[in-house]
Amino acid sequence: MWRRYDRFFGHDSAADVRDELDFHIESKIADLIADGMSPEAARHEAYRQFGRVQEIEEIGVHMGDKMERKKHLVDYWNDLGQDIRYTLRTLRRDAGFTTVAVLILALAIGANIAVFSVVNTLLLRPLPFPNAHQLVWIAPPPTKCGQSCATYSSDGYEEFRDMSRSYQDITGYFAFSGPDNLSLKIGQSDPIPATGIDVITNFFQVLGVQPQMGRLFTPADSRNGAAPVILLSNGWWKHQFNGDPNIVGKAIDISGTQTTVIGVLPASFDFGAVFQPGSRYDAFTPLNLDQDRNYGNIVTLLGRMKPGVTVEQAKAEAAIVAPRLYFRKSIPNTLGQYTGSLVPVPLKDYVSGKLRRSLIVLWSAVGAILLIACVNLSNLLLARASARSKEFAMRGALGASRARIIRQLLTESFTLSAAGAVLGLVLAGTLLFWLSHQGSVALPLLATLHIDMSSLLWTVLIAIVTAACFGLLPGIRMAGVNLQEAIKDSGTGTGQSRKHERVRSILVVTEVALACMLLVGAGLLLRSFLKVVNLDLGFESAHSAAVNVDYDDNVPNDRTGALSAAKRGVIFQQIISRITAIPGIEAAGTSDYLPLGRNRAWGVPTPQGRNPDDFRGADSPLVYVVSPGYVRAMGMRVHGRDFTWDDGSTGEGVVLISAGMARYLWPNEDAVGKILINAGQFDHARVVGVVGDVHADNVEAPTGWQIYYSMMQTGPNGAQLVLRTTLPPAALATSVMHVLKDLNPKQTNAEFLPIQTLIDHANSPRRFFMLLVVSFATLGLILAALGIYGVISYSVTRQTQEIGIRMALGSSAARVQRLVLTSTLRLALIGIVLGTVASLAAARLIAIMLFDVSPWDTTTFLCMALTLIAVAVISGYLPARRASRINPMVALRSN
Repeated sequence: MWRRYDRFFGHDSAADVRDELDFHIESKIADLIADGMSPEAARHEAYRQFGRVQEIEEIGVHMGDKMERKKHLVDYWNDLGQDIRYTLRTLRRDAGFTTVAVLILALAIGANIAVFSVVNTLLLRPLPFPNAHQLVWIAPPPTKCGQSCATYSSDGYEEFRDMSRSYQDITGYFAFSGPDNLSLKIGQSDPIPATGIDVITNFFQVLGVQPQMGRLFTPADSRNGAAPVILLSNGWWKHQFNGDPNIVGKAIDISGTQTTVIGVLPASFDFGAVFQPGSRYDAFTPLNLDQDRNYGNIVTLLGRMKPGVTVEQAKAEAAIVAPRLYFRKSIPNTLGQYTGSLVPVPLKDYVSGKLRRSLIVLWSAVGAILLIACVNLSNLLLARASARSKEFAMRGALGASRARIIRQLLTESFTLSAAGAVLGLVLAGTLLFWLSHQGSVALPLLATLHIDMSSLLWTVLIAIVTAACFGLLPGIRMAGVNLQEAIKDSGTGTGQSRKHERVRSILVVTEVALACMLLVGAGLLLRSFLKVVNLDLGFESAHSAAVNVDYDDNVPNDRTGALSAAKRGVIFQQIISRITAIPGIEAAGTSDYLPLGRNRAWGVPTPQGRNPDDFRGADSPLVYVVSPGYVRAMGMRVHGRDFTWDDGSTGEGVVLISAGMARYLWPNEDAVGKILINAGQFDHARVVGVVGDVHADNVEAPTGWQIYYSMMQTGPNGAQLVLRTTLPPAALATSVMHVLKDLNPKQTNAEFLPIQTLIDHANSPRRFFMLLVVSFATLGLILAALGIYGVISYSVTRQTQEIGIRMALGSSAARVQRLVLTSTLRLALIGIVLGTVASLAAARLIAIMLFDVSPWDTTTFLCMALTLIAVAVISGYLPARRASRINPMVALRSN
């Protein structure tokens, strides 16, 4: 075996001479036996006539080695050219086989290229910033109180920056910017909605981003009284300003304020792709830390470490600095509030680290697809090589060495693999282009997906490995074929040996086992996804949509905010009254934040008469400032009452709280009518309603707590108008926008956002991985079905005479069909058993990706087994049907 394997890769003169001598000696023996001599006497006479065989062999080896040494490199290239030309002629002649083989390889290799590009972009390749390994994300450990517990105050940021010595600089951005928070007015056209974000003035310098045109922010741009300036994203500059090369220095109307464009960022910088996956950002403005100093935790933090500083060193320093920081320097008792809450991690880990396990599972899935494809191609090539055994025997008889024949087979394998790789590269490029334009998928860096040099090198490597995998086994089998027997062999009845058939059966069992593992993984992920989709989120997304509302509630010299609140109440009461009068709208209300989007927390209010220390460790509820009608418009359940327009700024403070919060604060009591202390801006606030728990921060996480304040008593951070309709929301968009523009001519043409879109966005990473794995499992199942069909069909062809004899002796067509199907099921069941054992072990690896589903879910394993059995029966039925129609007389004469 090893001698044959070694001869794949070079000339073996001794073996070639020995084979030639053996051929002539055996031929002489056969002739002498034919003349009447006994086998023993014939062998002795043959060796006597040949003389000193050992010396002849040594002379032949010496001559072969001498001729081999004289062979120049150009001869090898000539041989290779001949092999390639012969391969192309052969593959062109067998167009059906070539098409199937190239298509199988293209799908398998293309899937591997695409997944490698995703893995490379998200895990292997550095972030698109200079010296990205120096960048760290600074945040506290995860909590249930949303973004307010993952951000820092202006004072906290400035003190941490000044006290830290591990960083070249520290920066951040305003964490609570929402979509369509800006409007662009050009001439007399309607205002155009845009999304902007405030960043600390050194943000781009810390990241190492240089503008394509103009300049970046400076500290002077964020001071009180500074002229408004703005940086444009590259995409918005091209789309909205037609790539105006003279845009820098021009003043544009942003939300009613003349703002100077100071620069355009490069196309390589995509804020949303890195920091807010699935979101688009059009413009950047400088964050005024002084103006926002009293707003609490508002900024995220990230830093660039000094050369030579490690993340562990930065963590150790942060643990020392944090107890010395004030939440607000003007309030002494806030010293040390950030203790344990400043934890630097590599920015790359923050951006995509949580996807590591999912990506490894995805990569393993396409690896299994490639193995199945290799096994399938090995089976096809074995059958093809068996059919060509006489061709190879004739070439050997004419002087071709076994190494040359095996090299010919490998040349065919590499040619097929190269063609599959080229087509696979095209398929992968198409898939990556589509994925890079799926802006709604909340996966980081998705927009940067492309075929790069790493992907091309991976393609070459995959093509070589694949060709070696599926071409090696047929080569080994051909090396073991006795060429004399192959020449003597005839007909389809005696055909290939049982040994070769066992090899092909083992390959099919391997295919089924791999397909079994893929189906189990896909089934578990699919069931998890269905569990997530069917989860009760605490609100109803069907027939509901939201649209951003522009309004002006500013009242000069309103020190208490009461006048602004009164004006705001009048504005929105009028809006909601007009909107609900539109036919097809059942309910309408506003909220500054929506579930599964932005959020914030204002601390834990205390029940009246209880010690605040008893609730110090409790999670802060997420805060929403809403109007009357919002609860109904969102389809939420409420016990008690909703807000009314009479709940004004001069009346008693009122709130709605979630059911979970009510149970915690007042166990075994009705919370309606109870009083909360220190609820937002209120010293005392009455609970007038209890709203059902909502998955406000994460679909798959526990519901957490929520508290709702009336927009007539608490200032909202913007307004999203939520509508519940009896018609498709899109059909009412024109009527709604007409009302909003009639009441406020400055209203932008804001996009109608179905509430279901929020859920889809939150579920998009799970949907992304689930769809890919299910697609790969389906492909693996199809390949396994082809493998089963190929082996059973070949077996039927090889056993044509045997089947003909059985039928001639009285065997019925149904019995023949059962015989073939039994053989099919035997292979499938062995593969299922082996695949089930492997799946039980591998299922633990994806346990972290599952939701409310056991890694050993009985339903999934049972469905997998039944699916594979059904596929095996279908794959074996056609050969079984063909076998049952064999004419015994024709079969017996076929040899």
